[in-house]
Amino acid sequence: MSKISPVVTPSLEPEVVKAEGLRHATIFLDARQYKKSSFSVQLLECIRTLGIPSWSSKLNAQDLVIYKVSGSLTNAVFFVSCPTVPGVTTLLLRIYGPSSGSLISRPRELRILHILSSRYNIGPKVYGTFENGRMEEYFPAKTLTAQEMRAPQISRWIGARMAELHSVPINVIEETSPDITSEGNGWELGARQNVKSWFAPAKDAVMHPNFPQSVRDELNLDKFREEWASYMKWLRNVDDMHGGSRRVFAHNDTQYGNLLRLEGVEVRAPHRKLIVVDFEYASPNPASYDIANHFSEWTYNYHTSTPHIPDESRYPTRQERENFYLSYLEHVGAPSLEPLSQQAKKLEDQVRYWSPACNAIWCIWGLVQATDDVIGNVVEPEFDYVSYSRFHMLAFRRKITALGVL
Repeated sequence: MSKISPVVTPSLEPEVVKAEGLRHATIFLDARQYKKSSFSVQLLECIRTLGIPSWSSKLNAQDLVIYKVSGSLTNAVFFVSCPTVPGVTTLLLRIYGPSSGSLISRPRELRILHILSSRYNIGPKVYGTFENGRMEEYFPAKTLTAQEMRAPQISRWIGARMAELHSVPINVIEETSPDITSEGNGWELGARQNVKSWFAPAKDAVMHPNFPQSVRDELNLDKFREEWASYMKWLRNVDDMHGGSRRVFAHNDTQYGNLLRLEGVEVRAPHRKLIVVDFEYASPNPASYDIANHFSEWTYNYHTSTPHIPDESRYPTRQERENFYLSYLEHVGAPSLEPLSQQAKKLEDQVRYWSPACNAIWCIWGLVQATDDVIGNVVEPEFDYVSYSRFHMLAFRRKITALGVL
């Protein structure tokens, strides 16, 4: 996710993450040392151990060009190239942050990436792992901007790409999670699971003495827990009455920072110019949840002076939503005798039902992310997670009231 993450001291080493079918190098890379020659030597050794194509044994460490793309709580990302040697492909190097496991299961994320890229040609190929990160395929692409994501043609492409992801069988991804049985054979909806698992650390942050009392009172997490339970019960009743939204494997974070547009690459279909990345929060969910979350992201621009504040006037219009729905339905591959217009109407209702869940989850997520700033009593954080959560809580309560949940 490209929402800004707070800076933490890298004193804790992340867990070693491996995946079946991927090569692994027993090498630890310190992202802080990336400008040093010793880092290049270690990195080249890692690349050779993983046997990455086009990176021959004749290359020297001094030939490497390492460009830092981003650095946050969850990841430090670099482009690694060798421009003086023809034919050597550029790589994406991802080094995990020391606190990346608090909200993200790295083994699960790695397994998802490997399955999606190797079996379905979705997302970047993973070349292999090392002790605290992985090497990925590099795409010659640019990240979409908040404005580009709204363009009708781009929106149709996003709908088509989301439909393709939603066509991946859930059990292919979730086959090794037999301990969870509440929703399907071995899996649970991410919307329910995340609120359940993130609530305790979120409350710890809110109850810290440094947390603003006025915001603590406004959030009222004990009240939220009751509201969430009522909302989940209401959704189950709606599903029983009207037929629930199709359960799919969802990305859950389709915002513009996670959408790349390929440049100078031939593709079989125009919508494949878009690449979806960052599957950190991917999980089974209703299709309408994933769409509702994408629409919610239309209201955010993370490259302004107030990236934590949504602009509700930017929420897609009915015409813009229908443009997305029709492209999604044309590519989803789910057989139906109903005309597309009728399917789109049903999808519109389901998106409205599941939209509050998106706000609830990002509210709780933001509170967990705010922990370091709260403990450190940071007055002007790089990203105001507390206010971000506050706006999401307001939206959650406004929407469930409009639905008649309470």
